[in-house]
Amino acid sequence: MPDPILFNRRNFLVRSSLGLGALAFGQLLGRAASTSTASHGAIPSHFKPRAKRVIYLFQSGGPSQLELLDYKPTLKDHFDKDLPDSVRMGQRLTGMVTGQARLPVAPSKFGFKQSGASGTWISELLPWTQQIADDICVVNSLHTEAINHDPAITFIQSGSQQPGRPSLGAWVDYGLGSESENLPSFVVLVSVPSNGSADQGLLSRLWGSGFLPSRHQGIKLRSGAEPVLYLKDPTGLNREGRRAWLDTLDDLNTRQYEEAHDTEIATRIAQYEMAYRMQSSMPELMELSGEPESVFKLYGESAKQPGSYAANCLLARRLVERGVRFIQLYHRGWDHHGGLPNRIPVLAKDVDQASAALVMDLKMRGLLDETLVVWGGEFGRTVYSQGRLTKEDYGRDHHGRAFSIWMAGGGIKPGITYGKTDDFSFSIVENPVHIHDLQATILHTLGLDHEKLTYRFQGRQYRLTDVFGEVVKGILA
Repeated sequence: MPDPILFNRRNFLVRSSLGLGALAFGQLLGRAASTSTASHGAIPSHFKPRAKRVIYLFQSGGPSQLELLDYKPTLKDHFDKDLPDSVRMGQRLTGMVTGQARLPVAPSKFGFKQSGASGTWISELLPWTQQIADDICVVNSLHTEAINHDPAITFIQSGSQQPGRPSLGAWVDYGLGSESENLPSFVVLVSVPSNGSADQGLLSRLWGSGFLPSRHQGIKLRSGAEPVLYLKDPTGLNREGRRAWLDTLDDLNTRQYEEAHDTEIATRIAQYEMAYRMQSSMPELMELSGEPESVFKLYGESAKQPGSYAANCLLARRLVERGVRFIQLYHRGWDHHGGLPNRIPVLAKDVDQASAALVMDLKMRGLLDETLVVWGGEFGRTVYSQGRLTKEDYGRDHHGRAFSIWMAGGGIKPGITYGKTDDFSFSIVENPVHIHDLQATILHTLGLDHEKLTYRFQGRQYRLTDVFGEVVKGILA
């Protein structure tokens, strides 16, 4: 009698209407396929890509565009005046400021400077970013519907405010696969601010595979002695023994796959083999002592501290050199509801030099043209102060109607500022860029049509951009 475990709902669907989909995973069976360096993406590129890989420098918590990238010189004339109704136009507030009697305008305490031949306005808090002004595209017109952290981060990372969808990196891995034989295609690095304040937490679903096969989820690298958990051989098992053990396990899994045609079994086979190869590649990747002193001078001395933002930026460059497709770097601490003038310089100093150094380093090595670098958070901050306002101190609430990011390399037009907000950085008045537009554009630089990169789940075709999104052609080189 057939094993009843083999006849669950998933296997019924695989064997019937979805059976052809399961055949695509046949290439994973056998070691020849699992060790191949060829891309194992679900689909070929839709057109010639400009970028081969992405480094996403995600600033979790909502960096204030008013202090960093969106220069508003006339705000000084509105200090402590109520935000005009003609500007707000009845837009909703978060629960954190609805009890305030007033919404007083808080001009930025920090100055800006026109930088590079392009004359891009960049804050004095980002002197290193000023040096790469001609290599980056500043987008001042990003907007999102989300007003709180979890839905906003989930939205920009997965295309939906509701949990459960595949992350951007998982979609890229699904679409293009890996260039590396010995490292995962999608790697995640998490850093902690130098002041130790992490503010918002980060959940692993932000780099998860959702309903895509689990082999597409991001692999988080830790900063301790064991970068990837459970990668080491068990006590008493040497390298030859592990190879023999994997061969036996591969045979058993292959037999089970032939019976059940469960794609997760194919994933299991591929991941066991990847883990075996990572035992050799991971120590070499994480060993930074071989980098010349000039590199540490470029990224900053903190690059020698495992787990720092600078060290993770340097690791991102090393991952790019080894063919990793998507690197997601998270840096926390940007949720400045109060004490912003004292807190934001610390965060800016944490990330400014290393972010700019990464762009410079990639450019010097001839890798920037084929590597897309994205810097930004889930939303911006309000022009009005949260809490008490003085000339020396203020806070800012969440603001999704208009915020800023910058992008570099990988087919992005350098040395430009795209989009424009009103004089209060409250609403967009020129070239709005929705979250889905940003996602569509990132996929476009990789040669992927966001409308064609789909996956069938629960009876319908899903995509990263849902049923929205337009490629932002104005920022493409």
